Parts: sequence; structure tokens; C-alpha cells
Amino acid sequence: MSENYYGIYEKLLERYGTQSWWPADSPFEMLIGSILVQNTSWRNVEKALVQLKPFLSPDQIERMTQEELARLIRPSGFFNVKAKRIKAFLAWFRLYDYKVENLKKKDREELRDQLLRINGIGRETADVMLLYAFDKPIFVVDAYARRIFYRLGYNMPISYDEFRFILEKELPLDLFLMNEYHALLVEHAKVHCKSNPICNGCPLLDICARRLE
Repeated sequence: MSENYYGIYEKLLERYGTQSWWPADSPFEMLIGSILVQNTSWRNVEKALVQLKPFLSPDQIERMTQEELARLIRPSGFFNVKAKRIKAFLAWFRLYDYKVENLKKKDREELRDQLLRINGIGRETADVMLLYAFDKPIFVVDAYARRIFYRLGYNMPISYDEFRFILEKELPLDLFLMNEYHALLVEHAKVHCKSNPICNGCPLLDICARRLE
């Protein structure tokens, strides 16, 4: 196990504490939120979820027309596209009786392949679903992870999966650790490693190459 990658995790955990992600009241809300958050901020997702909350069950959403669903999730942006993606996801989820527990029993790679075949579910969204709803340890590569590791001095591959393989090879494939690592990177990107970074007081400053270009 690389002390570098694990050391980053330890420093972030020490500074920010346990994050206990994903912010949702149920696994199904988490799954829908992971689609809504594509290309938007979580603040906009929260607005959409407030409107969707009274109808937040697979059966109720499936009974809606795509247009009705789009109106409810409008605050999340790209609402017509996202409504179509949610409908495509639910058509697949129905095959498993809308039961998260049925999917937790499946092999990680088999489940990931199925998710990636759903219209509008890319690698990041699939991996977030695997990690936070289906309890499959996997490293989520998002824009925050790319930004932070680049600034620290790591030359990570452009390929999503190659980036993920590097981290998973060097870290224990542990559900809690993968869950927290992703959440901690997001928190760090919001507090210190912003587009215009706030380096003063950063818990990673002593190991950072400060590549800001």
C-alpha cells in the first residue's frame, strides 16, 4: 500500500473528519440524485429533490410521463435529458424489482457493466451508484480528484479507468475508505483546492507541488 495515496487520505480525514456520504434519505434518493447532479451543482439538485420528494418512489416516477418528470426536476438543469435518463435507469431497475438488496448480491464488475449500458449512465455516475447505493468499494474519479492529484504533483492518466486502477491498486479495496476518500476529496476541493485555491491552512500544503497552471 502506498503511503502517499493513503497518507493523503489520512491527512484529509484528520482535518475534515468522517463525511458519512451520500447526502440522501434513502438509497433510491441517492440513485436519482446521482443522475440529477450530472453537469450541475448539488444546490440545484437539492431544489429539484424538494419538488420530486412527494413522488420519490420508483412506481410513482415510472407512472409519470417524461414531460411531467422533467417539470419536477427542472432546477437541476438539462431536465429533459435527465428525465429521459431517469426513465432509462428505472426500466433497468425494474428488472430487479426496484430492490437495492437484489443488486448488492451481484459481482461489482458485472453490475458496473450493466449500469454502463443504461442510456446516460457514464463511468462516474455508475461508480457513485456502486459505491453509495450498492456497497461496492470503488474509487470514484471526478473533476475534484483530477484537480487535487494534479496539483499535488501526480501525473494521472487521462483515461478514467486507468486513473481508477492506479488508486485501487495502491489502496485497500475497503468500502468505508473508498466512500470517505471520495467525499473528503470533494470537501477539500470546496474548502481549499478550489479553482482559485486557498493554500493558506491547507492540510496537504506540505506535500503539494502547487501545480496551478
